[in-house]
Amino acid sequence: MKRSSTLSRVTPEQIAVLGLAAVLATSCVTRGKYDQVVGELEQEQKRLTTRVAELERSNEALGGERVKLMDEMEDLRVARDGLSEEVQQLEKTRELLSSHLRKREAQVQELSKLSGNYEQLVKDLESEVAAGQIQITQLREGLRLNLSQDILFRSGSVTLEPYGIAVLRKVADQLKRFPQQVEVQGHSDNVPLSAALAQRWGSNWELAAARASQVVRLLESQGVDPTRLRAVSYGEYAPVVANDTAEDRAKNRRIEIRLIPDPDRESGSAAEAPTSEEPTPQEGGTSS
Repeated sequence: MKRSSTLSRVTPEQIAVLGLAAVLATSCVTRGKYDQVVGELEQEQKRLTTRVAELERSNEALGGERVKLMDEMEDLRVARDGLSEEVQQLEKTRELLSSHLRKREAQVQELSKLSGNYEQLVKDLESEVAAGQIQITQLREGLRLNLSQDILFRSGSVTLEPYGIAVLRKVADQLKRFPQQVEVQGHSDNVPLSAALAQRWGSNWELAAARASQVVRLLESQGVDPTRLRAVSYGEYAPVVANDTAEDRAKNRRIEIRLIPDPDRESGSAAEAPTSEEPTPQEGGTSS
């Protein structure tokens, strides 16, 4: 083992010397032969030296390649982590879009249902619509039935007229089939109550509220779920036209019935009033 270790440390120069010694020891050589051998050994030494240099350069190049590969691996790891985060974000976006799509599909179905309800109401109340006694409007979220107050009540009265009762019974038959909340709104013109009416009702707020309540009671008596019903008053503050003429004031004196799909949404009731200027409803009546 020691001999093997020693030989492993022999240099090219030592090999040349040993070779020369071996030649001289085994035979007598001429000067020319000696020079030839020495030359060959020097050439071999140069070749070995060149080879060692090449191997060292190759080793340095491999070391550089190794460092470069390690840098590239680190870049790939960072890119992979970045892609993983992007994939997670894309997955969240996909889930969000899917949720929005489901909500949109539900809205489309609701609008389709409302459109069917609108068409059915117009068909069932065709004669009243044709006579101008009822106006049915399909809103973005719900339906609106506009009933002229003159066909429901006499001036200053909160008692429903027989013809008005007949019309409201037909309306109630349709409302019973729908799941929406039913909001009965009282509206008036801007003419103050007479002294006699003011003594009894105070103002248009209270009078219109009483009329809206009468309509709600009749709808309930006809089988409309009372938990879906409510009466509100807008007074003179949500006119459909200006109160400049007697004809226009008659248009503003009205009862509106709203079908609201989702009572929990802010836009489900007061925000869906006839005009953008419509105020928040009050716990009182309107109309004169």
